[in-house]
Amino acid sequence: MKAMLTVLGSGTSMGVPTIGCDCAVCHSTDPRDRRTRPSVLIEYAGHSVLIDTTPDFREQAIRENIRSLDAVLYTHTHADHLLGIDDLRPLSFKHKPNRLPLYAHPDAAEFIRDMFRYIFDADYKFGGLPQVELRPINGSLDLFGAKFQPIVLIHGDAEIYGFRFGSGAYLTDHSDIPEESLNKLQGLDVLFLDALRYKPHPTHSTVEHSLATVARLKPRRAFFTHICHDLPHEATNASLPENVKLSYDGMKLEFEI
Repeated sequence: MKAMLTVLGSGTSMGVPTIGCDCAVCHSTDPRDRRTRPSVLIEYAGHSVLIDTTPDFREQAIRENIRSLDAVLYTHTHADHLLGIDDLRPLSFKHKPNRLPLYAHPDAAEFIRDMFRYIFDADYKFGGLPQVELRPINGSLDLFGAKFQPIVLIHGDAEIYGFRFGSGAYLTDHSDIPEESLNKLQGLDVLFLDALRYKPHPTHSTVEHSLATVARLKPRRAFFTHICHDLPHEATNASLPENVKLSYDGMKLEFEI
């Protein structure tokens, strides 16, 4: 079936512009150089699945006029992928009497539950709480007729998840992709890859490294995300192969899920 992927955010953990920075990209007038923290929304058959709740989720949701969510998937528990969880409140209220399901690796689910005890454990009597339910991921998920397959990635010295969904895959925050995971990423139409910058980084992929992954997997279309202020959008795109581009906030793509 047809699906629409919206890039909610394409930036790195500090976002672009970066606070206090005077570089050309941080002062660019190209709107594609304004990058909020990394997240995507996948819509199909009347359902909406969000990957990660960034600290910018409120602004992203308002910008894209998000009115409902059916599930949230978490890649990992770093602040730039998690700290917008409280902004799920108005969307989760629409699920009453049920709760909005949040899916994460079992260790990540335990971390989220501990970090946000006021949501999951506390008897908080004043103000609203997100009406959510944590569910550990123990294999592929069947969500509303579509299969979401967790893909193990290496993020520095940690194992985290990317996700494959039909002919699309979203792999953010990785320094390496295990061979077993690469084998699960064949025959893609759309592939999103971490590409922080050109200079090596201990926990993130570079443009060169991600181009090598594209050459190995041969997706029809590839897009880089988790981009820092080292990469000007237009100039970087001009240097990339025809089927590879930087993503940008608000980008929308159709694919088969």
